[in-house]
Amino acid sequence: MGKNKKITCIIQARTDSTRLPNKVLKEIEGTPMICHIINRIKRSRNVEQMILATTDGDSDKILLDIAEKFKIIGFAGDEDDVLGRFFNAATSFSADPIVRITGDCPLVDPGLLDSMIQIFLENRYDYISNTIERTFPDGLDIEIFSFDALKKAHEEAKWSSEREHVTPFIVKNQDLFKVYNYKNKQDLSNLRWCIDEEDDLLMVKQIFHEMGTKQFFSTDDIIELVSKNPRIAETNRKIKTNEGYKKSLKNDKLIKQE
Repeated sequence: MGKNKKITCIIQARTDSTRLPNKVLKEIEGTPMICHIINRIKRSRNVEQMILATTDGDSDKILLDIAEKFKIIGFAGDEDDVLGRFFNAATSFSADPIVRITGDCPLVDPGLLDSMIQIFLENRYDYISNTIERTFPDGLDIEIFSFDALKKAHEEAKWSSEREHVTPFIVKNQDLFKVYNYKNKQDLSNLRWCIDEEDDLLMVKQIFHEMGTKQFFSTDDIIELVSKNPRIAETNRKIKTNEGYKKSLKNDKLIKQE
């Protein structure tokens, strides 16, 4: 890796999602979801470069085209070994630290992103997240980790679930890393703002529609809106959280021997 390390946000995205196919390309107020994510992250003061990390499959070439259109880096890697994809992307573009955002979070908050990056840098953590103990809405998920932590995970993660979901090795081996869980002042973990199913998409569409022509809206703006219109949050209330990771654990297999 080169000497000129950059604070890098890597957006993990693919079109072949199981529960809601092509969800990253679903339009919200006339704009594909992945484009909303890119635009919101671009408002970050601390992120120095952005990588859209997708698969090397033909169906995901459109995401590389979007990356080029938005003047960010497009990177294609292994479909199943997402940890390897992150490591190779980070190595290729001198990413350190790495901010991980998934392509199903169109309400990602750049202010929260900047606050967490600042704490990460000031305290020299190996890994910081707001998901170890949830206090933020599901869909404001942010993970930040050093290149060294990513490298260790890449070299030592042996289970398919650890390879597919990038950071479980770090979270499960906190004795090996300096880890911090970033908590919200108010517990909002009952809210769901990510997009996995059609009802999730309907809920987020309502938020964008209600915000109208507002160029940017923050987490606080959304909380105020949902407080005044509780019916919005009820749209996807019944959908369970972390179904993808739970499925991976159920089908887990050892893919790297000692």
